[in-house]
This record gives sequence, structure tokens and C-alpha cells, in this order.
Amino acid sequence: MKIRDFTEVDLKIPMLPDMEIAATKTAEAMAEYLSFDQEKTDEIKLALIEATLNAFEHSKSSERFVEIKFEASNDELTIKIHDRGKGFDENKVENPDINKKIKADYKRGWGMSLMEQLMDSVEVINDKDGCTIILTKGRE
Repeated sequence: MKIRDFTEVDLKIPMLPDMEIAATKTAEAMAEYLSFDQEKTDEIKLALIEATLNAFEHSKSSERFVEIKFEASNDELTIKIHDRGKGFDENKVENPDINKKIKADYKRGWGMSLMEQLMDSVEVINDKDGCTIILTKGRE
């Protein structure tokens, strides 16, 4: 199915509990527009939740909102999650060791690894305006 060349949706959500779920509703609509199957749609939603929660918890943004841009182009969905926070060095994010995490009291820290497993590509851009995580998933 060939869709219009390019469709874009912008969303701005406050850093409040459960607002990441509002973002998944838009992701679901965009995936449906692109005729993604349910498994890929669920993978997109889970990766988006992780990226959004990371922005909420770690950005230290004084503005307390996240901007999300959904871009649909032919058979691909790109989601850009931007916060105006301090950013992070993705090379310093450890890949969790499942054997250690199972035994540890602190079970968190799976976000980046999970996003990378669920999406076709994950890119992190830090600049003077904050941090942007770019998630991309193709229909095929």
C-alpha cells in the first residue's frame, strides 16, 4: 500500500504520570494508518513508552514537557521524542546483564536496550536544545 508521500503529527505532553499513554494512542493511530500489524504496533508503543518515561525521569528539564513528532512516510514510521533537558551520553548507558538484574534489588535500566530490540533503529541526538531520541520502524 502506498500512502501519501509524507504525513506528520506533532504532540506536546506534560511530564505528568501516565501521559506516556496518551502518546501511545497517537502511535497506534499512525501505525494503523501505515497498515502495521498488531505485533509491530505493540513494539512501537512499548519503545515509545520507554523513551517518553526516560525523558520524564532523566532529562531534568525545567520546562516539564516532551515534544513528540510522528512522521509517516510510505512503509516507515519515525517518532522523535524531544525534551529540553540535559541529555545523556548513550555510550555510557550499560547494557543490563539479565543474570545480575534478576538477583539485584534494582531491576530498572532496560530502556535503551529494549528500544533497540523493538525498533529498526534508535538514534540519540544531544544538542543545545536538549535531547532527541529518534525511533524508526518499517512495516516489513
